[in-house]
Amino acid sequence: MKSKTQLSAAKRALLEKRLAGRASVDTDEQTIRPIPRNGPLAVSLAQQRLWFLDQLEPGLVAYNMPAAVRLVGTLDVTVLNWSLNEIIRRHESLRTTFDSVAGQPLQVIAPHLELSIPVIDLTDLPAEAREQEAMRLSQEEAQRPFDLLHGPLIRAVLLRLQSEEHVLIVTMHHIVTDLWSQGVLKSELGALYEAGMKTQASPLPALSIQYADFAQWQRGWLKGDELDRQTAYWRKQLAGAPPSVDLPTDLARPAQMNYQGSTFLFELSAELTESLTALSRREGATLFMTLLAAFKALLWRYTGQSDIVVGTPVANRNREELEGLIGFFVNTLALRTDVSGDATFLELLSRVRETALGAYAHQDLPFELLVEELQPARD
Repeated sequence: MKSKTQLSAAKRALLEKRLAGRASVDTDEQTIRPIPRNGPLAVSLAQQRLWFLDQLEPGLVAYNMPAAVRLVGTLDVTVLNWSLNEIIRRHESLRTTFDSVAGQPLQVIAPHLELSIPVIDLTDLPAEAREQEAMRLSQEEAQRPFDLLHGPLIRAVLLRLQSEEHVLIVTMHHIVTDLWSQGVLKSELGALYEAGMKTQASPLPALSIQYADFAQWQRGWLKGDELDRQTAYWRKQLAGAPPSVDLPTDLARPAQMNYQGSTFLFELSAELTESLTALSRREGATLFMTLLAAFKALLWRYTGQSDIVVGTPVANRNREELEGLIGFFVNTLALRTDVSGDATFLELLSRVRETALGAYAHQDLPFELLVEELQPARD
């Protein structure tokens, strides 16, 4: 995994002019430093929301984050175990559970946690049945709830399909991880396994900070003038925003969320992708911005609405020291675009670009704080 793939050079360049007026990240106020571990450890603002949701509905599996990796070749399960446990040793977040005092959540970091990866042997099944059983077990793993109080909040299982073909399933609760973190885990697992097979020590450098340090820093930094600055931007950006996008769906929205969503996968051809990338480059935009503009044009055609807000996740790791950590950093940005005025696509792309740049420059305000501040009509 390339550490900066999710914040590309193009996006960094686009952000420079927007971020030029912000204080240097080297100031004392903005430096994340390790904190003592001899007292209560605050949760991050995003963790507080997931903890609260778990209190409302214990055992909710909507925030399970499973990842499956197919391993082809000779596999040393002992070395694989060592590799995963070395990652757990490196990252405090994977040894964290959540207690509460006076109704407020706290992080509890275990000094030691060691997992033993169970192996399920499917080699006796016919080839087609093996794949079906592997899929069933993967789905079963994804639906097993976590206990935030007692943990652990990471588990793994190894499926043996053939003597030299395995599927490793690692599942974590979102409160201690995010999609970027899955990339970190896979990258570190590969590096550690390679070292372990050579009976070498871990090649990974020590981490300068941990997630608990970030959580404490976030609560100290995001207040006062900085909180006012971030909130003022989003208050202005979302003033009078529509409560929803009224798509002409064939089924009515249920009165209560049931998490029965689906995913539709499709591919863009290499030629189309190259054309879109070239268009983005000419217009000083990223490929994401171009695709978002197309998506908003499609929503306008379906709904006739000229004011469209689309929520999108952002890695929220705009500090170098956060890029190698496993933890829950991701944030949600509400990107609002006016598609009125019979705009051409290039005009729409320009509007989306400006909206996205402004949002990236104010991405540090957690979505949960924004909702609390704006108090929108809930649907």
